[in-house]
Amino acid sequence: MSIITIANLRKNYGPIAAVDDLSLEIPSASVFGLLGPNGAGKTTAFKCMLGLAHAASGTVLYDGRPLVPATLERIAYVPERSVLYDWMTVGEHVEMNRRAFAAFSPARALELLEAFNVDPRRRVRTLSKGMRTAVTLALAFAQNAEIFVLDEPTSGLDPINQRHVLSLMINEAAKGNSVIFSSHQIGQVERAAEQIAVIDEGRLVLQGLVDDLKGDRKIVEGVFPTVAFELDGIAGDSRIVRVDRAERLVRLSVIAGADDIASRLSAAGATGVRVLDLNLEDIFLYAVSPATATADIVAKGSS
Repeated sequence: MSIITIANLRKNYGPIAAVDDLSLEIPSASVFGLLGPNGAGKTTAFKCMLGLAHAASGTVLYDGRPLVPATLERIAYVPERSVLYDWMTVGEHVEMNRRAFAAFSPARALELLEAFNVDPRRRVRTLSKGMRTAVTLALAFAQNAEIFVLDEPTSGLDPINQRHVLSLMINEAAKGNSVIFSSHQIGQVERAAEQIAVIDEGRLVLQGLVDDLKGDRKIVEGVFPTVAFELDGIAGDSRIVRVDRAERLVRLSVIAGADDIASRLSAAGATGVRVLDLNLEDIFLYAVSPATATADIVAKGSS
């Protein structure tokens, strides 16, 4: 069941489409990771979802209904950039959020601030970037929301607090709430998210369950006796999404049936045929920068 449905969303900044015909289904009671290079449109997509930017076309529905002011009571949002007030103390922010959100728990906020080692008596202007992120997260998770939209939620945090944030997200999903977050730390997405979507230049290029993507996508490689080899029609197999040739080496990116394709490659005359597993970082790179991914796989294979 989807709690957020994004259909054909488009947002332009001048002639540039920051979000280009984006459609996503965000499931309920789960952690959903949104990946993409810098400038891919992740932040713009979040802003359109929350009514902070006006989309040129497309729809965003929450439980099948458009966003209305009452919906915002159900949503906790952590933006990429701090929106805290420098002149206020952390404790004053807690009080402000208590007055703003009906379900906000000051006790939970203070508990989380202690876990992040942030003194509520400090003024925001004295906080580091990581501490400001921690404050924003504490306020968000104390909101008792049903939907969490988190844009780079671990930015500036040390590894211990990064792990703490991932645990908070997973716990919210376990309670039946929904989390959608973006991150440049692909390992974090792999650790926390059940499903991911990859966007590049505003367009969706890959989506699926993390376990399925990792289980199905492989690299099949082999070495031919000479550089003038033929693949005997293997490259036309619909399960092969990319073919890379370098001298006598061929490397096939496949989305299913890796063992069968490896057998066909051997039958075509290749030797040293092997199947390589891909981690989420490899899969991400193949989606947005195949040349980089191929070079990285070559380096791994020769190490």
